[in-house]
Amino acid sequence: MSDWSKGRVKRNERLRLNLHESVLIWFTGPPGAGKTTLAYALDRSLYNKGFHTYALDDDNVGYGLCGDLRFNWEEYKESVRRVAEVGRLFVDAGIITLAAFFSPYREDRIFARKLFRPGEFVEVYVKCPVAECEKRDSKGYYERARSGRIKGVTGVDSIYEEPENPELILETDKYDVETCLENILAYLKEELII
Repeated sequence: MSDWSKGRVKRNERLRLNLHESVLIWFTGPPGAGKTTLAYALDRSLYNKGFHTYALDDDNVGYGLCGDLRFNWEEYKESVRRVAEVGRLFVDAGIITLAAFFSPYREDRIFARKLFRPGEFVEVYVKCPVAECEKRDSKGYYERARSGRIKGVTGVDSIYEEPENPELILETDKYDVETCLENILAYLKEELII
């Protein structure tokens, strides 16, 4: 494998042009916890404030980049690896990147974090009891898993390993989207990302 290609435009030049830092904000949690909802709410809020952003989720990478992967341990690992590598490219391009993925295994999220310099990877644990997630099951994951049509669904026949030291914990069964969004924005301001 060749070395990382160094282009003629450096990351610090892109940041100077954008007038903000670039990070990967990784939303993790069980299906139905609200990861994608929060990522897209943050995407819209930051965009409206003039920040360069892009949101990645299971749907928009599932059609192409990860379209060959399904629900099982090895393929979850590969999905996280691919998304983390894409996130690293986006961060290098000076973009605030939002990634909303089940990413149920701690070691995979640790792998993703190691691709970034300190402060460039922000782990947001979207915490919600599985019973509540199941009530919100807009994509039918839980129903299909309980009927045996799919396997490897977090909270049914697969585990979710909670993050040990996330930068933020958002309890979506207790707080609405706006409150959670305010907490994320406050963190980004406090850390001088925005």
